[in-house]
Amino acid sequence: MAGRNEGKVAIVTGGGSGIGRAAALALLRDGWRVALAGRREDALQETAKLSGAGERALPVSTDITDPAQVERLFQQAVKAWGRVDLLFNNAGMGLAAAPLEDIAIADWKRVVDTNLNGMFYGIQQAFRVMKAQDPMGGRIINNGSISAHAPRPHSIAYTATKHAVTGLTKTASLDGRRYNIAVGQIDIGNALTDLAARMAKGVPQANGEIAVEPLMDVDIVGQSLLYMANLPLEANVLFHTVMATKMPFVGRG
Repeated sequence: MAGRNEGKVAIVTGGGSGIGRAAALALLRDGWRVALAGRREDALQETAKLSGAGERALPVSTDITDPAQVERLFQQAVKAWGRVDLLFNNAGMGLAAAPLEDIAIADWKRVVDTNLNGMFYGIQQAFRVMKAQDPMGGRIINNGSISAHAPRPHSIAYTATKHAVTGLTKTASLDGRRYNIAVGQIDIGNALTDLAARMAKGVPQANGEIAVEPLMDVDIVGQSLLYMANLPLEANVLFHTVMATKMPFVGRG
């Protein structure tokens, strides 16, 4: 069933699983048209099928570390629907926990290329499309993560790039004003996805202990994203933190 936003167009990167899938499903159920981007075509097709949205879901196989593929992603969305109202800049990756002195340089570069460069390519293409369309403007929401604020042990590549996302968000928010482009960031803590399922088995804490951490339903993240997306462009949520209430984020340990 189409919602109140029938006709609005979104691009969701990492739309084949986890947070990206939850966000895409929330948008599609609200009536948005959504281009689903990700490396795995089969996963994107599964998201589209789960939505029941038919032609309002457009899977586009995309490697966000390739700027040419990101450009093609935006071109396909514009070709299909004429404009782009929202980019959820979500795709990212991490490494297995390891002492920083043991991280292979190739792995470090892979995380930077995905979480920082890929995020920039999306912002750049969104600016190019949104400033040129009529009416001008749109919204970009970057996935920052709780790691944009505080690290976990042995997470330097992921944490450094997520801190950098905050710099992208602030600068793009400033630069977007003249084009009616609103840029914000959603920082998510312990949503139940395949990536975070290990939290339920116990993960290292800052004090050296191993502790089980609370998790929240990933659909809650979809609803948070939908709230941010549906604001009029005169308003912007610059930073939004949504997290499992009892996870160890605020405090010492």
